[in-house]
Amino acid sequence: MRKAPFRPDNEISQTFNSGVCTLYRQRDAARPGYKPRPELERKAFLRYEEQRLGLNRYYAARQVDVEVERVIRVPRSFSGAVPDPQDIVRTEDGVHYRIDFVQSVPGVWPPCLDLTLVRYSASMEAEQPEQTLSKETGSGGVSD
Repeated sequence: MRKAPFRPDNEISQTFNSGVCTLYRQRDAARPGYKPRPELERKAFLRYEEQRLGLNRYYAARQVDVEVERVIRVPRSFSGAVPDPQDIVRTEDGVHYRIDFVQSVPGVWPPCLDLTLVRYSASMEAEQPEQTLSKETGSGGVSD
């Protein structure tokens, strides 16, 4: 039987047929001294395979008030685009997720990473609107 070059023995082949995702780095686009303005900078474009979200992972996340949505498997990139736990992933359907946990997968070919994803929305990162105080009339808030 013919074997691909550099492929170790006894490893399971992985397919990445679930779709494609874009990996973004979040950086501050504001000038120095100004209010931070988060901006997404494209880091990598990866194929992925959907993984099962196990009960242990789901309930462990719930105990620390994290709502895990998905787990995806991506090939480990040797070009320097390594997913970090603070990166953002956008899937084909346009939904943005924050990477909560990056886990290496042993015993598979090609080398892979499992990414635990949490739903991300810009409103979570934005400040709460400031409350405006109404002007008081007279002393003690009593009008004449």
